[in-house]
Amino acid sequence: MAVVEELLRNEGDGAISFGNHKLASKAKVEDFKHEGDLLKVKTYYEITKLEKNGMFLYESVPGTSVLNFKETDNGVEFVAEGGEDAQITVGLTDDTDYEVFIAGESVGTMKTGLGGKLSLSVELQSAGEVSVKIVQA
Repeated sequence: MAVVEELLRNEGDGAISFGNHKLASKAKVEDFKHEGDLLKVKTYYEITKLEKNGMFLYESVPGTSVLNFKETDNGVEFVAEGGEDAQITVGLTDDTDYEVFIAGESVGTMKTGLGGKLSLSVELQSAGEVSVKIVQA
């Protein structure tokens, strides 16, 4: 597994990678510039949280390492790594239907509420890493 040693980094294709689920104590990076936005990440083995311009974007409990996180006009996609199963919440558009794909398989359609948050569970304990894609339905 490839944790993100620098906690938050730009990837060549416009994506970002962040988080380190193996840290024993909390670590954070603030005011990280990415494509005109300011990002903030807090991470360690219990939780990983990402904010963009002060707004919620991603959270996992327990902590995860997230690779190639990419926002699109109609959703997000990324690879989550961790040592145990995780509950992931992402910030999306309010009151919108999204189709969720985990490891390439559709797990159905979910609707965000007024806060725009969508929560899902991923099984990482046996797999180690899993791809997640969330697109407007």
